[in-house]
Amino acid sequence: MGSQANVNAAAPLPTRDGVSPSYMWLNDEAPGCALAYLLSRFADVTEATWLSRMARAEVVDGAGNRIGPDSPLQRGMRIWYYREIDGEPRIPFDEIILHQDRHLLVVDKPHFVPTTPGGRFLHESLLVRLKNRLGVAHMVPIHRLDRETAGVVIFSMREDTRGAYQSMFQQRRVEKVYEALAAPLPQRQFPFIHRSRMDEGTPFFRMREVEGEPNSETLVDVIDVKDGLALYRLQPHTGRKHQLRVHMASIGAPILNDGFYPDALPEQADDFTRPLKLLARTLMFDDPVSGERRRFDSARTLYSV
Repeated sequence: MGSQANVNAAAPLPTRDGVSPSYMWLNDEAPGCALAYLLSRFADVTEATWLSRMARAEVVDGAGNRIGPDSPLQRGMRIWYYREIDGEPRIPFDEIILHQDRHLLVVDKPHFVPTTPGGRFLHESLLVRLKNRLGVAHMVPIHRLDRETAGVVIFSMREDTRGAYQSMFQQRRVEKVYEALAAPLPQRQFPFIHRSRMDEGTPFFRMREVEGEPNSETLVDVIDVKDGLALYRLQPHTGRKHQLRVHMASIGAPILNDGFYPDALPEQADDFTRPLKLLARTLMFDDPVSGERRRFDSARTLYSV
């Protein structure tokens, strides 16, 4: 199915308004004609929308050849197009650039903003915002934060050094410090390490703890307690999806304003007055290109909206 192009040089369509073209591989034995096939694969995209895209030459094959409504498709083809969202909501919070050099862009992401396009967000994603703001089409995030989480995110600015920085995260050579607001746990001795085995839960977007060999680990400590809430310092030693949110709920202190844990609340519009009180405070690592010690800190605070 569709995916944002990772290598702009290989894409037959240029980046447009900060949005890289998406593509899909055709794996069907006999796809048939283009319009009928695309309507069958993308039920939420209307015939009028596909016809408009085709008329603007914004649906092409891997060689950049225009695809029309009756163009025959073959197994193994790749179709390129621009993803579009009607009525995309504006997120009223701005990112802060913390550092920029030839290789890296370090950004302080606000709550509610997704790192990359997905779901109902395209132009309001951090990646597309930054592409438009800086005019750099080829940047990519080296890691990601959940849409609900604020804090430090690092982007690669150069393809030739991107792999070295990505390897840091894959090999767990990056020290991560998060902060969270939740109920205090006066019966606990701090700091302590919480370990568990995490697996996919229900619904599909949630995770859960299950029996078995632990595959997630977090160091939990308390920084401060005031106004009936504790400010926690969380240092994940692994990077499972929703790890900190699951671990905090598991120990009896779900993060303030978490709509997923311990229970999934009914889906509703974002309440910008109630952000998830989770912040990626600090990232530290030895730079694989320069060799220098790097530290980047969020300027945000969880005690304010």
